Amino acid sequence: MLLEVKNLSVYYGKSKAIDNVSLNVQEGEIVTIVGANGAGKTTIMRTLSALKRAVSGEIWFQNKRVDRMRPDSIVRMGMIQVPAGRMIYAPMTVEDNLKMGYYLRSDRTGIKKDLESIYQHFPILKERRGQLGGSLSGGEQQMLAVARALMGNPRLLLMDEPSVGLSPLLVAEVGNIIRDINKSGISVLLVEQNCRMALKLAQRAYILEIGAIVLEGDADKLACDERVKKYYLGGG
Repeated sequence: MLLEVKNLSVYYGKSKAIDNVSLNVQEGEIVTIVGANGAGKTTIMRTLSALKRAVSGEIWFQNKRVDRMRPDSIVRMGMIQVPAGRMIYAPMTVEDNLKMGYYLRSDRTGIKKDLESIYQHFPILKERRGQLGGSLSGGEQQMLAVARALMGNPRLLLMDEPSVGLSPLLVAEVGNIIRDINKSGISVLLVEQNCRMALKLAQRAYILEIGAIVLEGDADKLACDERVKKYYLGGG
């Protein structure tokens, strides 16, 4: 098992944001957590990256318990997040943003190879590598956020709402990028409000409501579930 989350509970003050959540990601999978705005999806991602501490439960990554580790130690292990809202460094160039993605790495040959691969996969970033990140379009900033995370050489990529604010055409492009990342051997945990896109991409899915998982299983089967169709896919 690549990632295993056991009975995770997280509070903000006295309010419980995540209630006894358990989930897992196996090697080579795309797994999605789907839920409405405010369901607790981003809280789970922040807790996995040690940006928020759980009050109970355990997080295991590559058979090592990580829920009390520092964020940089988790990144070094290969669990790397593409945060909600992209969070690129707007005053820095595209190339400097990518450098921030590999600041914990020391394998110069690997870094050079990965940078060449990024520019091949995202030619617009190569074209604009000297341009300030904040001057890019929303879709280009999302590509930069993904590329920056990939430069950290992840084994598991955490993707928090990558489709938010993008046009339908760009949402489809983000979906293609996620598929390509997965085909390259990187496992993906995808958090999304866009249930239709997420269930098409993932092998397995968890439905999150008010901090608790209410449904889980194969993504294609959940896409046919009447409750999911009614409340998340706009049909009955």
